[in-house]
Amino acid sequence: MNILFGIWSFFATYILQKAPYMVGFLTLLGYCLMGKKWYDTLAGTLKAIIGMLILNAGSGGLTSNFRPILAGLKDRFNLTAAVIDPYYGQNAVTAGVEEVFGKAFSGAMQLLLIAFIVNILLVRFNKITKCRTLFTTGHVQVQQAATAYWLILFALPQLHNNGIALMAVMAVILGAYWAVGSNLTVKPMQELSEGAGFAIAHQQMFGIRLGYWAAGKFFAPKDGSEPKKVGDLEMPGFFSIFNENMVCTAILMTAFFGVIMALIGKPFFVESGATTETENFVFYCFNTSLQFAVYLAILQLGVRTFVTELTASFQGIADKLLPSSVPGVDCAVCFGFGDANAVTFGFLAGLVGQLIAILVLILVGSPTLIICGFVPVFFDNATIGLVANEKGGLKACLIIPFLSGLIQVFGAALISGWVGLAQYGGYLGMFDWDTVWPIFTVLMKYLGYIGVAIVVVVLLALPQIEYRQDPEGYFLITEDYDAYVEHIEKKKAKA
Repeated sequence: MNILFGIWSFFATYILQKAPYMVGFLTLLGYCLMGKKWYDTLAGTLKAIIGMLILNAGSGGLTSNFRPILAGLKDRFNLTAAVIDPYYGQNAVTAGVEEVFGKAFSGAMQLLLIAFIVNILLVRFNKITKCRTLFTTGHVQVQQAATAYWLILFALPQLHNNGIALMAVMAVILGAYWAVGSNLTVKPMQELSEGAGFAIAHQQMFGIRLGYWAAGKFFAPKDGSEPKKVGDLEMPGFFSIFNENMVCTAILMTAFFGVIMALIGKPFFVESGATTETENFVFYCFNTSLQFAVYLAILQLGVRTFVTELTASFQGIADKLLPSSVPGVDCAVCFGFGDANAVTFGFLAGLVGQLIAILVLILVGSPTLIICGFVPVFFDNATIGLVANEKGGLKACLIIPFLSGLIQVFGAALISGWVGLAQYGGYLGMFDWDTVWPIFTVLMKYLGYIGVAIVVVVLLALPQIEYRQDPEGYFLITEDYDAYVEHIEKKKAKA
């Protein structure tokens, strides 16, 4: 028994909670089920792990590059506020959960395991549940389990002394959110990637589907023609350099962050150790801005390295264990598809929205101020912008992420102040956790177990509603994308 427990502890610590090795494990399992030769299986598994590690290096570099600037904004303008960032949010829960609720933080990790099992069951019986996606991003699961643990304890204090009921309620809600939320991204991602065979399992799944819907509803041409996209911009003369992704990112980041760093001033960056007194400050600002383009290129390389292996091997899992399903992966995976410059445009539009919202909070004297974190402002809005550009074109790519930026700040200010996480310095702060999770919390807080039932029923109803809109194409989009495209063309011809 101790041996089995040790094996499980190792798996939970070093595989389940570490996205590269979780993806590697799924790739290994898929190729084994497909009967691949051992050396092909080994090569594919290593490529999947290394690709995810490259992606993490790019993501981590983007985040670490931005944090000194974030700290400078806080110091220079004397702002004390909650940072909307998954890691700040997780740290806030860690600091507060024992003090406020008298619970050990390890309960959040138990919640993660049981919720993941719920996700697996919902996908295994997808002919009934209509859920087609397995949530595989372990680091995101840890962050969400922590914040969900706090929100549900806050909403249902009567569960404090009933561990079994607490875990049951939390696991069903979180597991259903993982299965249903990632399932909502299947159609946007399959269309964006032309059937690459993945969905998004991250923090803005409802935001992706909402952005996809809004782009098609309000921005796509009514005659069915292709909208003018970011890549279609016709820029005269030297403006054509913006057609090159890395050049576009470098120029925009230098112009935007160069100004911000100049306003913060060299003394702060010297004091924080980011630069030295002898280094030329203009060169430092230029070099720091260029790093954004570097890390974005690294991130895209990681995507190209692992996504082919994962989606190919997942076919073995789908055929044998989870039929008609696709893996839910990190949102950065989609940056390798569609118009690469839409990533930059979406990010900048969302950042402008966040900064305007923060200014409004300051002007109205909000009791909870927000400091924007790089993870929400980039990964939420770049992803939503990419999807919006593909569906609705340039205007959608700018307007929808801008609105998302407003929502992220105002939503985070309301929920983090109300539930008490703001006083611990952080909140998860990404789109779904500023919109649908506050709604869940309100329902549970004021309706108790009836609210829990409403949340679960509404979540499980969403894939059923989507299925009924197109029963023939619903599973076809994951099983045979080319056949799905033919199916859609036939539907359009009949209409």
